[in-house]
Amino acid sequence: MTYTKRMNLGFKRQEANWVPGWVPYIWLAYLIFFLWDPIVYHASARQWAIIGAGLVAFLSCYFAFFHTCRPWNQVCIAGIAALGVIYAPFNGGSACFFIYAASMVPFALETELAAALAIAALVATATLEWWLLQISNGFLFPATFLSTFIGAGNIFFAQRSRHIEKLRKAQEEIEHLAKVAERERIARDLHDVLGHTLSLITLKSELAGKLFDRDPAQAKAEIRDIEQTARQALADVRQAIGGYRSKGLAAEIKQAQHTLETAGVEVELESSPGTLPATQESVLALSLREAVTNVVRHASARHCRVLLERVNGHARLQIEDDGRGGYQVEGNGLRGMRERVEALGGKVYRDTTKGTRLEITLPVPSEAAPA
Repeated sequence: MTYTKRMNLGFKRQEANWVPGWVPYIWLAYLIFFLWDPIVYHASARQWAIIGAGLVAFLSCYFAFFHTCRPWNQVCIAGIAALGVIYAPFNGGSACFFIYAASMVPFALETELAAALAIAALVATATLEWWLLQISNGFLFPATFLSTFIGAGNIFFAQRSRHIEKLRKAQEEIEHLAKVAERERIARDLHDVLGHTLSLITLKSELAGKLFDRDPAQAKAEIRDIEQTARQALADVRQAIGGYRSKGLAAEIKQAQHTLETAGVEVELESSPGTLPATQESVLALSLREAVTNVVRHASARHCRVLLERVNGHARLQIEDDGRGGYQVEGNGLRGMRERVEALGGKVYRDTTKGTRLEITLPVPSEAAPA
């Protein structure tokens, strides 16, 4: 499926489900305007039957609107507006139908201009009906002013919702392409690491099989070569996997600075860790990567300070940003970071009261201390 098709499918899903499921029930409170006249003026059974029929028709169109896409959601809006026209002569509260229709229009039409013209048409219809039928039951003000006010406000919210959806879909596409590229890179690297070696092992195995009866000594020599080649292949694979996990702390620091600056975050960097054991260096590199990823994705920060130093036999990594903070629940990334750090006897401290400050301390063996 192409990128454009995925985007269009996402927009259709978003049109059909653009608010949480409980929100439409809250908006039903506006129906009190439609029920006000029959309650206050003690409507007859026949009048209540007519009101009930209108309610059934409205609720059918109303809830269908939240579960359909264009053009059917536009049909729902037209049905609600028609109810306003039908009930206006004898129930001023039917102005709420024009309000509902105007508030829905921005989410059913794609452009701001189309939504504004549709709202103007609704208001003009209400005004024309008021003028032709000389309606004097409090219908005009809510059907025109409130419809315009609420509809215009929803134009902004509808466009913002569409922009957010576009950004979300674009981010998903970027992540998808990044995963595909990473899989292809891993496949290429593994082919480079193992392709020649496995071919060599295959050839030597065939040769050893042929020499087994004719020249046992040479066959043994070939088998020893196969063993050495296999061990070397295993070492190469381990080295390659280690490269996927971490490129080293120095490289990770440079990558973190580049990532933050690319995201528009001002970086203050201080690094003087000395020589660290490979295990501690790998854990700190992975922790720095996860922390920087969280800053870029979630913090909305303008400034980030990264400090890496040696203090009292411990390596201390501190990442502090001036972003939104306040989010205490740890995701899988932070949970995995904490588990890796604590497995080496270290500690993770996280403070989100003002921005986010993440501090990681790891004990460093004395033999790794700088000379």
